[in-house]
Amino acid sequence: MKIRPYQPSDQPHLIDMLRANTPASFAKEEEPDFIFYLQHETELYFVLEEENQIIACGGINFDQDGHTARISWDMVHPEFQGKGAGTQLLQYRINLLRPMKQINTLIVRTSQTAYGFYKKNGFFLEEINKDYWAKGFDLYLMRQSLS
Repeated sequence: MKIRPYQPSDQPHLIDMLRANTPASFAKEEEPDFIFYLQHETELYFVLEEENQIIACGGINFDQDGHTARISWDMVHPEFQGKGAGTQLLQYRINLLRPMKQINTLIVRTSQTAYGFYKKNGFFLEEINKDYWAKGFDLYLMRQSLS
C-alpha cells in the first residue's frame, strides 16, 4: 500500500468511494459537503493506493488556535474495510503531526458508524449530537492528546 498526497484528478474516484459508503457510513446529503471540502478546504489530504487503485482517503486540517489538528473526511472503500487500510492511513497522519510540537490535540468529528474505529485507535468520546450530519447520522466528537 502506498500513501500519497491528494491531487484534484483523484476527485472522481473519491466521490465514487463516498457513494460506495452511502448509506452505510455517510448520508447522501453529505456529498456536496465532501466535494466542497475537496475543492476548497483541504490542507493536508492523502489517498492510500493498492495496486494503483485508491482504496482510502483522509486529511488533516488545523484549527486557528494553533494547537489542534482535525482528522478530516476519512473513508475506506467498502471492499477494503477491516483490512488495515484505515489504521495505516490514520497512523500515517498521526506520525506527521507528532513532530509538530505546537500541535497537542487531535480531534475527529465522526458518526456512530466509525466511532469504534477511533476509540480503538486511542480517541476518547467527548460529545454526541443526534442527527447532526443527517437523520440517523449522529456527530461523535472525539479527542486524542498528542503530548
